[in-house]
Amino acid sequence: MRYAIAVARTRHFGHAANECAVSQPALSQQIMMLETVCGTPLFDRLRSGVRLTPFGRDFVELAKAALSASEALDDFALRRKGKPNRPIRFGLIPTVAPYLLPEIFPALTDHLPDLKFIVSEARTESLLEGLGDGSLDIALIASDPPAGGPRLVTALLFEDAFVLATPSAEPTSEPVSLEKLPPDRILLLDEGHCFRDQTISACRLEGERSTRTFAATSLSTIVEFVANGQGVTLLPQIALRKEASDPRIAVHRLDDPHAGRQLALVWREGTPLGETFEAIGDVIRKSRPNAQA
Repeated sequence: MRYAIAVARTRHFGHAANECAVSQPALSQQIMMLETVCGTPLFDRLRSGVRLTPFGRDFVELAKAALSASEALDDFALRRKGKPNRPIRFGLIPTVAPYLLPEIFPALTDHLPDLKFIVSEARTESLLEGLGDGSLDIALIASDPPAGGPRLVTALLFEDAFVLATPSAEPTSEPVSLEKLPPDRILLLDEGHCFRDQTISACRLEGERSTRTFAATSLSTIVEFVANGQGVTLLPQIALRKEASDPRIAVHRLDDPHAGRQLALVWREGTPLGETFEAIGDVIRKSRPNAQA
């Protein structure tokens, strides 16, 4: 049922397999066995991915309810112990995971040796869906959870300020005024990334202007374009050690001290593991990387 829910959410067998930490053949085999038991397909296999059949839509909704009940039983049993008897399923957004994990994961292992983790990377919407259907225990995000979803506890971690990355050969005076940046030179992540929305807001690119800029799938791709003189971009402070080490890149302070994002841990309200998740948050705060410009 977890595999079916993951495929329904990602609309892709490979992405679902990565999210569930299994091989794609293993996940596909389990889905086929499930469809055999049900006597009908759950998914239509398309060239561009998969989509739920009408039966599959109903099945997934019932599966979510069944898994939620299973999670409730787990929670009931754990209330007396306050510690998980399985790995904690920890999701992070793509503009945080590659920069923060190398710092925090060793610290979590050292300070909380009794805990085991299954780590996954996904966009904010998918992480919140995972918290809602029970496939994730905690998530590290950089935006406020929208209303209407599961009731969540939010533990603030730290502010992650933005800086401007430009080609090093391009003269730029500091501090940089974002309002004066030519919109057509600002490189953005593609749709669905919260960092894209934060950049659009900081640079005031609302409306049609936000659709006229280049969109990439990762910050590393954008930085390579900047290094080749094809534009400028905002970078979060935690990404500087990895993304700004190229001598072709120059990093500049902004004149807006509020340009940045707030990183936070979120988990479902009422979980018996709240104290454990608070401890995880404390370790992350103490082990945050000191980014170097």
